[in-house]
Amino acid sequence: MTDRRTGDAGQAFPIYITVVAGLLFLAFAYFAVGQAAATRNGAQTAADAAALAAAQDAREQLRDGWLEVILDPTAWERFLNGESYVTSRACERAASFAAKNDADLWGDGCARLPLGDEGFRVQVRTRYTVGESIIPGTEGQHATAEATAVLEPRCSFTAPEPPSEPEPEPEPEPTPTEPGPILGLSCDGDPWEIDPERPRLPSAADLFTVRLAD
Repeated sequence: MTDRRTGDAGQAFPIYITVVAGLLFLAFAYFAVGQAAATRNGAQTAADAAALAAAQDAREQLRDGWLEVILDPTAWERFLNGESYVTSRACERAASFAAKNDADLWGDGCARLPLGDEGFRVQVRTRYTVGESIIPGTEGQHATAEATAVLEPRCSFTAPEPPSEPEPEPEPEPTPTEPGPILGLSCDGDPWEIDPERPRLPSAADLFTVRLAD
């Protein structure tokens, strides 16, 4: 005579195996999705860092170049507008920051924004793959991402109106005069006087805003 309890246990065992296999499959699927999401997030982090690094390098170049012509306001415009910097140097900084985040420039790499906007668009690809050989079929699947960082000027320059000509008088003996401060530079509404004897500019962050674009 067959023991009913033994028969029930024998029938339940395949169901138990099926349930466990299903749970393991779900766990593996969740793990795969999580790995893919983490890889995508890593790629986006690398792209954001690279784009910001390029824009910040351009900002530093602008300030350094501006200081070289600080006593000639007629040469300020290209720096005020954020236009005078070396793109290749800024993109080298982008590549360096991408590498620090375990990624490389990819696709269009690092490119200056079209005329009318100042900043950089950067594309990267992770050096690591989605599953790193843990998930079959993902060994060659890298994540890619793109980010754009913009440079926004915070300063403007308006040359002061020249003083009105006084009535002519007999010319006195010429005496040496010291150049006066250069006026008319304003950063976020705050006026800056440029002392010809000790010229200085606001910091790079005061001159330009660097941010990620939507």
